[in-house]
Amino acid sequence: MLKDLTIIPSEPNDIDRIFELYDDAIAYQKTVFKKHWQGFERGLIEREIQEGRQWKIVIEGQTACIFAIDFNDPLIWKEKDADPSIYIHRIVTNPAFRGYHFVNIIIEWAKAYGAKKEKKYIRLDTWGDNPKLIAYYEKCGFNYLGNIVPEASEVLPKHYENIVLAIFEIEIN
Repeated sequence: MLKDLTIIPSEPNDIDRIFELYDDAIAYQKTVFKKHWQGFERGLIEREIQEGRQWKIVIEGQTACIFAIDFNDPLIWKEKDADPSIYIHRIVTNPAFRGYHFVNIIIEWAKAYGAKKEKKYIRLDTWGDNPKLIAYYEKCGFNYLGNIVPEASEVLPKHYENIVLAIFEIEIN
């Protein structure tokens, strides 16, 4: 583990920094892949913070990474959503901390956190036509379960419209 690394819930005063990191992530996505996030509603992030589902990795006082979690994701996981799972969304690395392999750190955190919440799986999704990211998640220990097409919904962020998603899970022991 990295020196002085903590994973803690985001707070309301983090929201501007969260959106700065989303903007950085979108700019980066545009340089490495043909698709990118379309931005997020402020109310979604405020709700996640209020519900304790928006997290940050802090290293030496700096926000190094952010991510969101959920315990249900029926629009993407359909009938599999009945399985007790922790879903990880929107992992964003502060550009100053690229290369720290935060996905692996988040997986270890999610295994412990998920076990405390009596969850059986850690799950996530990404664009189904991004072989580089699919291979990366597999390298991190996720099992690639295949591709799905999520239901059309005004609940999901805009980048989920007309998309094929790759879905992944890790069983929590």
